Amino acid sequence: MLDVRNIDVSYGDVQVLSKLSLSVAKGKIVSILGSNGAGKTTTIKTISGQLFPLTGTVEIEGARIDKIPAFKRVELGVIQVPEGRKIFPLMTVLENLELGSYTANAKRKRLPTLDYVFALFPILKERKLQVAGTLSGGEQQMLVIGRGLMSLPKLLMLDEPSLGLAPLIVKHIFGTIKNVNGTGTTILLVEQNIKAALLLSDRAYVLENGRMTLEGQAKDLMNQEKVRKAYMGI
Repeated sequence: MLDVRNIDVSYGDVQVLSKLSLSVAKGKIVSILGSNGAGKTTTIKTISGQLFPLTGTVEIEGARIDKIPAFKRVELGVIQVPEGRKIFPLMTVLENLELGSYTANAKRKRLPTLDYVFALFPILKERKLQVAGTLSGGEQQMLVIGRGLMSLPKLLMLDEPSLGLAPLIVKHIFGTIKNVNGTGTTILLVEQNIKAALLLSDRAYVLENGRMTLEGQAKDLMNQEKVRKAYMGI
């Protein structure tokens, strides 16, 4: 589904990613793990088209996309759910969701997709006419994930979906991610909750200072001493 090869990415004169490579097989859940400032968000911004690599390539289903704008990548099914619950706070829940289905294909399928999102998150259906800014933090996270799903993603990239949420809400969010993957949607997950991410994922990459330092099956990384000491405090 996704193939990233040897990308260098900079903010001005500051290089953030160096010769970074990763791949995500179709239908799998893959996590990018690491501490703050490691370059995780920069990685998915480069895949989604918010940033462009200085060198290297990004391919989706064998087609190179690293030189096309973000909206074209959305049309190809590359969808990013941003960190920080970036909703439109003065618009209703329903209006926020409808904004996710702005491509021609997504518009045609808006109603059945909306039913799917409401089935995943019944609270959003109950509050569809409520102003989004008045939702709780957990409900806002459900809303941004729902908005991403309205775009009919082939590759859904989630940036820190558990950030700042209560454990019970985190469990629900991760359960939903698993359910979405079960329908065939490929998931790329950026997450600081290392243990939860590894339990959910098929494969994972560890990113340190803009470079991939470890990769492998999630269950194998879970048992690596370096990962357990550095990221799980075990």
